[in-house]
Amino acid sequence: MQRQYTGTAGRVENAQVAVMLSYATGGGHAFIDRALYLPRSWDEDPDRCAAAGVPAGTPFRTKPQLAAEMIARALDAGTPAGWVAGDEVYGNDPQLRHRLRERGLGHVLGVARDHRIHTHAGTRRAIDLAVTLPPSVWQTRSAGPGSKGHRWYDWALVHIDDPDPRGEHRLLIRRKPAHR
Repeated sequence: MQRQYTGTAGRVENAQVAVMLSYATGGGHAFIDRALYLPRSWDEDPDRCAAAGVPAGTPFRTKPQLAAEMIARALDAGTPAGWVAGDEVYGNDPQLRHRLRERGLGHVLGVARDHRIHTHAGTRRAIDLAVTLPPSVWQTRSAGPGSKGHRWYDWALVHIDDPDPRGEHRLLIRRKPAHR
């Protein structure tokens, strides 16, 4: 264990963090792969790794690298998939986004407020793009039940330019609704 950010607590805690791959269809969902995330400090402490049973030579990998490896394993095993979803940790990683595009997978990945997005009007920060959208483009939808009830967000779909030459891309923007 180590003090590190955990989304479950929403803050830094003494915790173990795992990257999980879940497969979802209209009929249900299931976890199909997982990997324990080892902070870089563990990679630099072979005695600590040995005491915890981490195999010798296990390299440090970021959470997006672990996710990309799990997605590749699932696809290579024949798991059908059309898109991937993930939070800001994954959306902020350009290599993961690139690997998803290479595999032909659509993706809905969170990004930081200051993430730069290429639009028809030029490059904008995500937050600047979101605040310029008119109220008519936002739709309130639940992201599913949470520990305190449904997690309501406003969603808007925006067409964007992308350096990837494979065609038009869209950006799905999420915000907490002001009226809930």
